[in-house]
Amino acid sequence: MGLVVGVDSSTQSTKVEARDRETGVVVARGSAAHPPTEPPVSEQDPTAWWDALVSAVGQLGDDRSDVSAIAVAGQQHGLVLLDERGESVRPAKLWNDTTSAEAAASLVDDLGAPAWARGCGSVPLAAFTVSKLAWVAEHEPDLLKQVRRVMLPHDYLTWRLSGQHVTDRGDASGTGWFDPSEDRYRPELLGAAVDDADAWLERLPRVLGPAEPAGELSADAAGALGLPVGIPVGPGTGDNMAAALGLGLRTGDLALSLGTSGTIYAVSPVPTADPSGLVAGFADAAGAFLPLVCTLNATKVTDTVAAWMGTDAPGLSDLALQAPPGFRDVVLVPYFDGERTPNLPDASGSMAGLRTTTTREDLARAAHDGVLCGLMAGLDALGDAGVDISGRVHLIGGGARSGAYRQRCADLRNAPIVVPDIDEAVATGAALQAAAVSTGVGSGQIADRWDLGSGAVVEPAAGAEGPRVRNAYAEAAARLID
Repeated sequence: MGLVVGVDSSTQSTKVEARDRETGVVVARGSAAHPPTEPPVSEQDPTAWWDALVSAVGQLGDDRSDVSAIAVAGQQHGLVLLDERGESVRPAKLWNDTTSAEAAASLVDDLGAPAWARGCGSVPLAAFTVSKLAWVAEHEPDLLKQVRRVMLPHDYLTWRLSGQHVTDRGDASGTGWFDPSEDRYRPELLGAAVDDADAWLERLPRVLGPAEPAGELSADAAGALGLPVGIPVGPGTGDNMAAALGLGLRTGDLALSLGTSGTIYAVSPVPTADPSGLVAGFADAAGAFLPLVCTLNATKVTDTVAAWMGTDAPGLSDLALQAPPGFRDVVLVPYFDGERTPNLPDASGSMAGLRTTTTREDLARAAHDGVLCGLMAGLDALGDAGVDISGRVHLIGGGARSGAYRQRCADLRNAPIVVPDIDEAVATGAALQAAAVSTGVGSGQIADRWDLGSGAVVEPAAGAEGPRVRNAYAEAAARLID
């Protein structure tokens, strides 16, 4: 059998890729939608993820018989609570559910931001799993009595595949109770959210190493998916960690991802601990670290502005590219659904610099710039935290298909960027992990063999005035914080 399957289970959908294990060539793809969510309450039934996985894998057709391994990358931070029968006691709270903002603030008040940064590399925000568990403990305490397993979204799918209650250090590092610098759970951090932390430690998944199989594909799962029984199931990881694998990132390289959320991150050989909370000190999926900044508002912003203007995302991109060179004073701060970085869960968006001479093209460019400027501020925060950011930016996610996002990313960075050849970095990274688990070959070697990270280079335009645009954005955003 010569194929491996990588799974990307995101907020919006499940996507799968079957790749040749030796060459990395995509042989087949499948996808299926998840139920939509609307923050501040963003919840999904975990069984919907499994149903979507079954549907997406089914689209691989006859190629399923040649699959030799599978691995799952999932949306980070979500809280899955199962009872002794393996059923959810409530819908999973997702990363972009901001109802846990007050719980996060209480956690930080109780222990202090420096203690959290030292203990798990990050300061909890509403997105973090520990904040969501604290919210359930406060608002639904009777439900906690039924809980026997605590999982992240990718853990849940790995469990459905293999029957094993396991996770990996990359995704575990986004919970708020796992220390990536020492690769261990921190009961004192878990105990900030729930009583009797030692008892709750028994409900957490076992943390696997980067190339340690979770187990074998069970007969029940194989029957539902049409895959061979007993093939290895990778440890899986979080979506951003999988994307780093799929891009073949090396130290100094950055990934800027534009999807439902926006993220910018880099592979680092050393951990970070930023008490300001701007930089999350995650682990990666290959034994190193993945310091990351996440914003809540990304492509949904340009989708929304496009609808306001009577067009669609490609139409808005075309308008933005038609704007004349130079800065036209229009700035959009896109906190449409609140914001995660900076931590402003109750914020709303704002537009500044409007004049009677402002054009549709100016508004379209400002919408793209607003999303990107928030992430460029995150790039600066990574540098301030001691992360090597000297390499090139790799633009990925659904927004990378937009000509305006591509060009404005290069303009605002004031340096060339790379748009990778691969379409789905997360699914690619999961497939790479499956290949590593099934062959025993290191992920770096496989990335080189598959020629990951190559792509089109976009140069900044003449007269783009990226630094001036970023400064104006920073001033407008600061006014909202004040």
